Amino acid sequence: QVQLVESGGGLVQPGGSLRLSCAASGFIFSRYAMSWYRQAPGKERELVAAATDAGGSTNYADSVKGRFTISRDNAKNTVYLQMTSLKPEDTAVYYCNAERTRWGQRYTYWGQGTQVTVSS
Repeated sequence: QVQLVESGGGLVQPGGSLRLSCAASGFIFSRYAMSWYRQAPGKERELVAAATDAGGSTNYADSVKGRFTISRDNAKNTVYLQMTSLKPEDTAVYYCNAERTRWGQRYTYWGQGTQVTVSS
């Protein structure tokens, strides 16, 4: 059974930091690209950061470049999102995503989400 379990969300003041974690199970983690998405109330879900299966390449939304860092530990089947200099506009539910395309078939899995609220 595939599971992606996010943790680490919470309430933080503007300028603060949080580290989100996503623990994966039920699939071969090292073969999947891992991403973090977020969805704010009334807005569409957007890609925040992504890392390739080996973690050698990452990319970020322009709005978080220089503030957020995605990393992964394939030995622990876990992906992280280090968030610094948080702003109120970073408030959203953050979702972990795993994706792989093999033989033309796309496989994608989602976590249940973790709430991040940036407010004074």
